[in-house]
Amino acid sequence: MTADAATAPVQLTDAQRDELVEKHLPIVGYITSEFIGRLPQHVSRDELTSAGLMALFQASRGFDPTTGVPFARYANTRIRGAILDDLRGADWASRGVRSRARRLSVTEDQLTAQLGRTPTPVELAGVLGVSTRELAETRDEAQRAMVLSMQGFTADGASLDDHIPTHSPGPEAELLHRERLGYLRSAIAALPERLRVVIEGYFLHERPMAELAEQLGVTESRISQMRGEALALLRDGMNTHLAPEMVKPVTGSAAAVKRKESYFAAVGTQTDFKARLAMSAFAAAGVVPAYRSA
Repeated sequence: MTADAATAPVQLTDAQRDELVEKHLPIVGYITSEFIGRLPQHVSRDELTSAGLMALFQASRGFDPTTGVPFARYANTRIRGAILDDLRGADWASRGVRSRARRLSVTEDQLTAQLGRTPTPVELAGVLGVSTRELAETRDEAQRAMVLSMQGFTADGASLDDHIPTHSPGPEAELLHRERLGYLRSAIAALPERLRVVIEGYFLHERPMAELAEQLGVTESRISQMRGEALALLRDGMNTHLAPEMVKPVTGSAAAVKRKESYFAAVGTQTDFKARLAMSAFAAAGVVPAYRSA
């Protein structure tokens, strides 16, 4: 075998590529939902989904399993990049405008959660370190970005009502979504340390299972088992506080039952309602607060 043959990428069959695409289709939906929750309502979910699906298809054609990188991680990067490129291509506003508008929105959410009311312009300006005039200018820039983007949809003479979705979430749905994100972060923080390392490493930092197995001194199959165990705990830990009727009775030995019940209780006591909303506001800006279970 020649050196070139030894280093040549492994070519998957069409059937194997199609299987990869079919198996990982949900990733496109998850990433699209993550993006759409932080974007103005006029942004089309279908267009982002199309960009993500094309990236998933292309990822299956360019994937080389000999690199040791899991396909889910490889495709995740490609899909996110494709969606970002699609958004940049349709966005007239500069990065600075978007960045200032996003920082203003996140700060306003945080102060609302902390104060229990809408902050005044003076309070907002003080936290942002700007004058009230600069704050007003930032609001104007953000509003112009929204208005001009909407005008692009009405070039055919149709009314805005024909293009703005009527099923957009209201304030109650938005609060519920943010509280769920807060509970998810609390549930991850309350996991036993080794399970938390697996969840954060695999899902948040996109580390290969082989790397996690080496760190924890176990096999890759054990990492897979720990991931399943942790996901089941996360699901039941969140549902205990959000949808108790979906949680099956805890079974097993007395010690196992006690451990699970202690974990469920810890999820609820990690943070209070205001703190959960504040954490989800950080998430909207792509910032993960540093916190760990006691």
